[in-house]
Amino acid sequence: MTRKVSNFSDLIQRVTASCLLNPLVPVRKVLEDDSPYESEENRDEEEEHYDIVDDDDDEEEEEDEEVDPLEENDNFNEDKMVGMKILKMKQMEVIMEEVFETVSSMKRAYVKLQEAHSPWDPEKMRVADVAVVSELRKLAVLRERFRRNGGGGGKKGGRRRGFGVASVREVVAPYEAVVEELKNEVKVKDLEVQNLKEKLEGVVALSSNGSGEKKPGRSQSKRKLGIQAIAAVPTPELFETTMVQVREASKSFTSMLLSLMHNAHWDITAAVRSIEAATASTDKYHNASTTSIVSSHHAKYALDSYISKKIFQGFDHETFYMDGSLSSLLNPDQFRRDCFTQYKDMKSMDPAELLGILPTCHFGKFCSKKYLAIVHPKMEESLFGNLDQNSQVQAGSHPRSEFYNEFLGLAKTVWLLHLLAFSLNPPPSQFEASRGAEFHPQYMDSVVKFSGGRVPAGQVVGFPVSPGFKLGNGSVIKSRVYLIART
Repeated sequence: MTRKVSNFSDLIQRVTASCLLNPLVPVRKVLEDDSPYESEENRDEEEEHYDIVDDDDDEEEEEDEEVDPLEENDNFNEDKMVGMKILKMKQMEVIMEEVFETVSSMKRAYVKLQEAHSPWDPEKMRVADVAVVSELRKLAVLRERFRRNGGGGGKKGGRRRGFGVASVREVVAPYEAVVEELKNEVKVKDLEVQNLKEKLEGVVALSSNGSGEKKPGRSQSKRKLGIQAIAAVPTPELFETTMVQVREASKSFTSMLLSLMHNAHWDITAAVRSIEAATASTDKYHNASTTSIVSSHHAKYALDSYISKKIFQGFDHETFYMDGSLSSLLNPDQFRRDCFTQYKDMKSMDPAELLGILPTCHFGKFCSKKYLAIVHPKMEESLFGNLDQNSQVQAGSHPRSEFYNEFLGLAKTVWLLHLLAFSLNPPPSQFEASRGAEFHPQYMDSVVKFSGGRVPAGQVVGFPVSPGFKLGNGSVIKSRVYLIART
């Protein structure tokens, strides 16, 4: 009995020692150990479950680690942008201060420029002009700096830049106008220089001709050389040469006008009758007959007569009666010199170019007056379908059309002839054949050529085509007439 009790005590001690040496395992482990017959599938599912949970935890930890650097970069970029904006604002403030200072300096320079005009001081004007231009250049540099700093970018910036350009243009506009005026003056001076060169060539040619020297290889004819020589002074021969140019220009303009009438389907016969009636009503040989005395292929002579009458009207007055000037009577010698100087200055000028520079000069007023007298509104509207040229002429300008340019060629030759007439002493006396007058070959020239070259007997003046002149040296420039048989 005692041996059994001793064995039991030993057992308790061993169990107690085992428990102390081996603590209790987790419940799940105990369950596993207690269920040795559990299936392998259940074990695998449990292991997968724990693995998924572990993976999710790892991903959340990785995401947390990735977010932190981006947030730090965003904060850094925001701070950088704020700093750049502040820097740009400071730069813009500096630029605007410089703009205001430059504008103030330009205003002061402009005031000095105005002060230099009265009293007139060329040196002060030059200095002030340089100062104004310098300040304008500074503004241009500041505008470029403003654009590069971002002030001109975008729609708003574009509007600001446009406003700045407009302001600069307003300041520069008066200077551009002055520059244009100076350019026009330069053109006039160039024309004067060209005229002086021609005068020099004429004097040299006259000198060479007078000394009897003959230059080899001379290409000019004696007639051309003579014209250059006599161009230095007003002579009857020069007047005769200019009258030939007038008639050629009149024929050219008449041909163009007649062509336009044909293109506009005018009744040329009716137009000729109208011209004849206007001519007949001014003389004693008025004929009320409605039958035209001009054959159909001679309509150009009636039209030439109409143009010549209009453009030579007022030729006997020193300004074509455009004003009441009496300079030719008050100081005749000086007036003659002035007229020939104007002739020499204008003879090589292009009339369209001259009127583009000085549209309201005396010659410009003459052209306007004669054009409106020759081409009345109804005629122009019929020929061109509008009144554009008429409106421009009445407004004081001169059209650039081919038709008006042809008219200017005629107007220039008549104007030069008029200047020569008042340059000569004594001046030429103008005459014109009357309708129905006897034909006098020493004073008249028929525009229609007859067989054999001689005018048959019994011919009288149907109507005058262009006037004639009797010159101071006794020579006569015959008037041109249209002859008809005496009825």
